[in-house]
Amino acid sequence: MKTKFDIGVNMIFVKVIVVTVLIAVMLLPINLVRSLVEEREGNQKAVQDEISQKWSGIQTISGPVLVLPVLSETDKNQNVITNYAYFLPDSFNVEGNIKTEERSRTLFKTLLYQSNLHVSGTFSLPDYAKLNIKPEQVMWDKAFVLIGITYLQGIKNKIVFNVNGKPQIVQPGIKNNSCVSSGVTVETPLDPAINSYDFNFELALNGSEGLYFNPVGKESTIHLKSSWNTVSFDGNFLPTERTVNKDGFDAKWDIFDYNRNYVQMWVGDNDVLKSSALGVDMKFPVDKYQMTMRSVKYAIMFIVFTFVVFFLVELLSRKRIHPVQYLLVSSGLVIFYVLLLAISEHLSFGLSYLISSSATTILISLYSITMFRSTKQAGMMGLFLAGLYTYLYIVLQLENLSLLFGAIGLFIALAIVMFVLRRVNWYNDDNKSDQIADEDSNHN
Repeated sequence: MKTKFDIGVNMIFVKVIVVTVLIAVMLLPINLVRSLVEEREGNQKAVQDEISQKWSGIQTISGPVLVLPVLSETDKNQNVITNYAYFLPDSFNVEGNIKTEERSRTLFKTLLYQSNLHVSGTFSLPDYAKLNIKPEQVMWDKAFVLIGITYLQGIKNKIVFNVNGKPQIVQPGIKNNSCVSSGVTVETPLDPAINSYDFNFELALNGSEGLYFNPVGKESTIHLKSSWNTVSFDGNFLPTERTVNKDGFDAKWDIFDYNRNYVQMWVGDNDVLKSSALGVDMKFPVDKYQMTMRSVKYAIMFIVFTFVVFFLVELLSRKRIHPVQYLLVSSGLVIFYVLLLAISEHLSFGLSYLISSSATTILISLYSITMFRSTKQAGMMGLFLAGLYTYLYIVLQLENLSLLFGAIGLFIALAIVMFVLRRVNWYNDDNKSDQIADEDSNHN
């Protein structure tokens, strides 16, 4: 049996305008919630930066780079000018194990790591002739090696740099900063009669967030592993091989000199090493502030959907809902995000979401009893909100598919509204409606 609704067009338009104005008004508290999330996220970032400054931040290892002092021309005062020739290793290999740990201050946490690195490789005797350097200009006994390390306070062991099995003197700081800005210097006098120099050293290095390397060898192999599995591989090169599972990650990079845009030897300043960095970023499994911010982006959709349901109830049951009641319900929907933000700073995001959404659903469902004067309709409203919050949580978890699920959800919502309103007599045309109803009866 078909039902006919006689709706005054003026009343509908007035209600639509009022509801639209209320939705626009709710943009202000939504923006305030967004600002609150950004403020709390900024506070967390400040705490993380403070801890990182004392522990160490994102570490980048550049080198080793062999530096050969070269006597050049004299200046106007007849003082000899010393230039520096730089030579990168033929092979560069890193075996690293990363152990992560969480540190907290007040409500905020930061992720730190301790890495144990075994670095090895080979230098060939510098072919200085390719740089138009004469034999008498070379200062073999003054050669040294630079190892770039971003945060020196992160070094947690005494570095022993072995060259052909012999330990060399490691000094803090760098003699020349044309290719690295921070690190250590290793005195490595060279013997022109020796054609190859094998090196190796152990490095225990603290850091936070990420660990990066510049692949300085003609052939570079970097192998990193950790029990932490929430990672992203970043930089100019992705791993050649990688495994990420519940037990952690294991990644390996194989890089050749022609994969990067700089040569193996040069004279003078050159800061292009950093242009080829590769490495790994370690993150918390769930960033509560990012998840909360993503959920806030759906706030206006929640309000619109809820208002549409109330509006449909008005049309179908002829129970009038006052604009103040619309406003109170939308306020409850906005407070959900404040609850989510506050609780997630103490509990996991999933549990915080469950508590906040349950509290909001119960509050609005109980209030709906006074609006609809029907327990059944209030219960249906509660089921609607529960489904809506469940849908949002699924969308938040499926970050890469959020647009697809969002579009499907909007399409289904529109289809339901169109289906429910298919029999509404928008123009209050009684005669035509009766005629259509009679024709339908005759056909049946």
